[in-house]
Amino acid sequence: MEKKVAETMKQPIERRGFLKGLLTTIGGAAGAATAAGAVAKEVLPESNFSWEKFFQEHYKQMNSEDKERVFARIKEETKARTARDIEIKDPQPMDGVKFGYALNLSKCNGSRMCVTACVKENNQSRDPQIQYIKVIEMDIGTLNPEKGDMYYEGESVPKPGKFYLPVQCHQCNNPPCTKVCPVEATWKEQDGIVVIDYDWCIGCRYCMAACPYEARRFNFAEPSLPAEEMNPIQGYLSNRVRPKGVVEKCHFCLHRTREGKNPACLEACPTGSRKFGNLLDPNSEVSMILKTKRVFVLKEELNTVPSFFYYFD
Repeated sequence: MEKKVAETMKQPIERRGFLKGLLTTIGGAAGAATAAGAVAKEVLPESNFSWEKFFQEHYKQMNSEDKERVFARIKEETKARTARDIEIKDPQPMDGVKFGYALNLSKCNGSRMCVTACVKENNQSRDPQIQYIKVIEMDIGTLNPEKGDMYYEGESVPKPGKFYLPVQCHQCNNPPCTKVCPVEATWKEQDGIVVIDYDWCIGCRYCMAACPYEARRFNFAEPSLPAEEMNPIQGYLSNRVRPKGVVEKCHFCLHRTREGKNPACLEACPTGSRKFGNLLDPNSEVSMILKTKRVFVLKEELNTVPSFFYYFD
């Protein structure tokens, strides 16, 4: 049996294929029913396990019938766990649209209201806390985020001599995070948004190590989200409730923005420092900012080519 397992591990890594192969090998040696139960308990937490989920296809391999069945399962599981009805959306990228973000650092006041709105909109864990946006307090005249303070007291902002640098996923055109994923659980979509198939992620965290902006988060513990605080309008590739042991991050609120709405962080910003829109539309607000302001990106020298731009008035 050990030899067969070793041979299985030498094959190209595909998440479900690997698990199926391992299961078949062990099942043949020890009895399928008994071994299957043992593997299931070891690989996935009992509370998070179902055979349908275990053999679920990669998002990009699912047809419309597959998606309908998977979305129905997620709704049923959520209903059973929280007694709440949810909607699972799957909005697709639109032709002629490439999303971009621009942030006016002259106006950001460091209140972190964008962070709070993002947590609420995207069903992030309250305990342990998971936040997609970090706001760094910087000394005026400096521009090195690693020298800033992301744990500053937020009640008395803005402080004299300081400015505030919000950082989240930059939806890079050349994203290093997608290249290192061994199972292709993360990829870049046509509209520029980098997404994650949470059911396909194996939690190896290679993507986190590759991201130069530290924009990805990992669920080390079972996420805690009170049912009454859960946003019931959810996207399969965006804000649906994630399990323990997967990576997650900002996705430009694709369940909203692909339907013509703004990201939640933009709507919550009290100073209007955040601008979002279609970079391919020359008349969009974000395109006009790129034309008329002296914008810059973080860590330009790495050639990640972010779709997240900063500027000062």
